[in-house]
Amino acid sequence: MLVVLAAIAGCVVAVPLAVEQTAGTPKAVLEDVPGPDTGPECPVDARYVDEEPEGLRPDVLAAWRELRAAADVTMCVNDGKRSNAQQQREFDEAVEKFGTPELAANYVLPPGKSNHVKGIAVDVQPYAAAEWVEANGQAHGWCRRYDNEYWHFEYDPGYTAGCPALLPDATSEPG
Repeated sequence: MLVVLAAIAGCVVAVPLAVEQTAGTPKAVLEDVPGPDTGPECPVDARYVDEEPEGLRPDVLAAWRELRAAADVTMCVNDGKRSNAQQQREFDEAVEKFGTPELAANYVLPPGKSNHVKGIAVDVQPYAAAEWVEANGQAHGWCRRYDNEYWHFEYDPGYTAGCPALLPDATSEPG
């Protein structure tokens, strides 16, 4: 079961995000399962947060934990799993910031195209941690995907055989 911890009136409570499947009931739609909106301050760089990576696909979460355990730097998840609604908010904010949907999509994709919504992408901070993942992540199935986002990594077990070529930005189609 996926849970998120919420502070209510000074108490910390576990709030279920999805329930374990019961025979005869549909599975939760991963794209609608939210990830955390924020997290505690990243211990090595206060400009970033360190979200719990809950909500990622189970295989991706296991691979993230393996990667983090292997690292010789502190890695923070500045952004991980997002639901369709969370991704739409991020995209809308980017449109407001950059002025057009086309410009915003260079940095934030709409929900139907984002691998954060699919639960296979994390944004790693600080820069030293992202450098470490770029240099060492392939062995664990993690690859950087966009030239203009040094922080964005996606998991695919096939990446252990080699990372695909970097795309210029999130709007680029794989060649």
